[in-house]
Amino acid sequence: GLLAVTACRRQSEDAGYLREIARGRAEKDATFKNAADSPIPASRRGELLPLSYFPIDPDYSVAAILEVSEERLSVEMPTSTGQLRRMERIGALEFTLKGQPLKLAAFVEAGSTRLDRLFVPFSDLTSAAETYPAGRYLDLDRTGTGIYVIDFNRAYHPYCYYNPAYDCPYPPSENRLPLPIRAG
Repeated sequence: GLLAVTACRRQSEDAGYLREIARGRAEKDATFKNAADSPIPASRRGELLPLSYFPIDPDYSVAAILEVSEERLSVEMPTSTGQLRRMERIGALEFTLKGQPLKLAAFVEAGSTRLDRLFVPFSDLTSAAETYPAGRYLDLDRTGTGIYVIDFNRAYHPYCYYNPAYDCPYPPSENRLPLPIRAG
């Protein structure tokens, strides 16, 4: 019946999704291994590659609504090199994950006129224990609807995880999630 068709379609969508995420991970490994501008120093590639990931889990990809702030708040984010990075907080993404309502602030570089890509740094209960202590990042492409997909399977370590020469902003305290995000 209808349930079997729906279940079949869901499995097919999940299989395509799993292939897409796996392909993206393989491409990133190849780039980090071979590219002249790889963030991983040549001396550490044998140790750090291939990158380690959590298993791909479609349940970590959820819809989120961007609640845009009335005014863009200028924020100075401390970075891994002790600098301050000027960012603008443009709003908060509201979503539900594992039955828990959550919120993450979304940012753009200060002075950005184009809001086509949102920067969403976060930390969670895996930070320091299983992932980079300072947190991880998500980049979200702008949508015309205000509805985004937060896909933690696409979460990544900042480049300073591989090489201390990089200047990486630390996620603000409001973006500390009270659960482990075993994805990405």
